[in-house]
Amino acid sequence: MKWWNRLRTFIQEVTVETKKVTWPSKEEVLSTTTVVVIASFIFGLYLFFCDLIFLVLRDKIFQLFGVFS
Repeated sequence: MKWWNRLRTFIQEVTVETKKVTWPSKEEVLSTTTVVVIASFIFGLYLFFCDLIFLVLRDKIFQLFGVFS
């Protein structure tokens, strides 16, 4: 039964601490989410083009040495 009391105490403490939190407004959540989505998209494009450039360079080097003849 001791674990039950510890669990109850834990839940009470979590409830008290949760009430102390300053939660962001809906506008703040939307704006930061928008920034994260746009930054992720731009970074994804950057990685895509870097990968494409390295792929082309690799193929040119292999052609130069006749690896894929």
